[in-house]
This record gives sequence, C-alpha cells and structure tokens, in this order.
Amino acid sequence: MPKKDGFSAELKKNKILFLMLVPTIAFFLINNYVPMVGIYYAFTKFDIQAGLFGSPFVGLDNFKFLYQSNILWNITKNTILYNLVFIAVGNLLQIFIAVLLYKLSGNVFRKVTQTLMFMPYFVSYVILGVLVYNLFNYELGFINTLLKSLHIQPLDVFNSPQLWPVLIPVFYMWKWVGYGTVIYLATMLGISSEYYEAAEIDGANIFQQIRYITLPQIKPTFIILVLFALGSIMKGQFELFYQLVGSNGNLYITTDIIDTYVYRSLMFDFDIGIGAAGGLYQSVFGFILIITVNFLVKRRNPEYALF
Repeated sequence: MPKKDGFSAELKKNKILFLMLVPTIAFFLINNYVPMVGIYYAFTKFDIQAGLFGSPFVGLDNFKFLYQSNILWNITKNTILYNLVFIAVGNLLQIFIAVLLYKLSGNVFRKVTQTLMFMPYFVSYVILGVLVYNLFNYELGFINTLLKSLHIQPLDVFNSPQLWPVLIPVFYMWKWVGYGTVIYLATMLGISSEYYEAAEIDGANIFQQIRYITLPQIKPTFIILVLFALGSIMKGQFELFYQLVGSNGNLYITTDIIDTYVYRSLMFDFDIGIGAAGGLYQSVFGFILIITVNFLVKRRNPEYALF
C-alpha cells in the first residue's frame, strides 16, 4: 500500500500544531497583507468623499512631486545616513563595552554596571523628549542656564539644524547601547574558557586574546545583528525623531526622515496620496536593499545569510 504524504497527510498528522498557527496567520493577514490594498492611494489624488477606488487616478504624479521638490532626496539621505551611524557606531560601542565588562573579574560590579546600562532601554521616547527639551530649552534649559551663569552665550539648539546630526545619535546610543551590550556579553560568556587558558599558556596577552579569540567568536552574532539592522535601514526611528524634533520646521533639513514625512503628510497636510507614495517608495527601496545585502553575504559567507 503506497505511503500517504503531502500537505493533507501532514495536516492530519499535526493538526494541533497547524491550529496553533491560525492566530499568527490571522494577525499577519489583518495587519500586514490586507492593508497592502492601500498601495493604490500612492497613484491617486485622494478624495475623501469618493473613497479609495473613486479618487482620481494620477499615475506617478505623486512620486514626480516628491522627486522634483527635492524632498525625496533629503529624506532618503537622512534616513540612510542616520541608520548607518546607528549601526556602525552602535555595534562598535556595544562590542567595546561588552569586552570591557567580560574582562572584569568582579561579578558584582559587572552585574551592577550591566543593569545600569540596560535601564535607558526602558525609558520611553516621550520621556526622552521631555528630558531633551528641559536640557536644551533656550530660556530655562539646564545647559543654557549653566552657560548663562558662566557668562557664556546660550545655545539655540532648537533653531540650529547643524547640531542635530550629532545630538540624535548621542541620545540613540544612550538608549540602545546597553541593550546591544547585553547581547554581545551573553555571546562572550558562552565562549569556552579552554581557549583562553590555552592562549595564556602560549604567552598571549589580553589584547591578543581579544583579537584572536573573542572577536572571531562573536563574529556570527555581529553579522546577524548587522543584517537585521540593514534590513530596516529605510525604516527610521520614528519615535526618536518625532519626540525630539516634533513639528519644528527649522530642523527638517537635517532631521526629516521618510517616516516623519509620511506622518506629517497624513496627519497635518492630509495628503494621503503623497504619504502613500513615500511609504511605498520606502518599502520597495528597503526590499531591494535587503535582497542585495543578503545576496552579497550569501556569496561570501552562506552560513550567515538570512535566507
């Protein structure tokens, strides 16, 4: 008698497991796939009375507006450059701090430091925005009050767009470095002590041990984290930028990213066509970037590729 196989046999054999998948499938269908119908907004001049399919079809006019007004270039540049800084500087800081903590002999100090560094991760972006405002407010901010007491000209931070390419990464690192450090530290704690014992017998100093043992051992973790980060490089940290900058048009030249522009288009300008065009551009560009990066990684190190 021939052996039954195929999807129907697998479904009958593991029906409970497939039943457990139903909520997940439903979640992604409702939240990720059904809303994709809204892509059509990007090719229309939305009319609230006519609705989605009754609005005038304008083809690529919304994309043309974004391109010709130079908005597309500015928000794309800001989104990519900020994310590259977050990825590069963030991972380097996380590895550096994780190595320092790993080499500390005092377990109590290590745990206390690790806990204190991890705490900013739980601070909401709303609270962070309040802290930044109270630090840099021109009239009553802590830093400007201190500068005035020292008879130094106060800084008009919220009217100085050139300062924010430094300030935003600083606050991002403050919030996220501890989280990444814990991941790298957990990887390092899993390295066998026999490697280091053998290296000490061979006369390797601490820097040589870090270079030839620690760093190669955390390489897979580093590559996976970078790949995940690159996968969302076109998706800016909306909460961070919106809470720190808000609707301050003076800072848009250096702080406006795709997410904040789409949000303003929908919430303030109520231009759904332009907002949908920006969101579609973000998704397509990000998809191409993910495929390209994964392809390059797969050619060099297939075991580290995402798919």
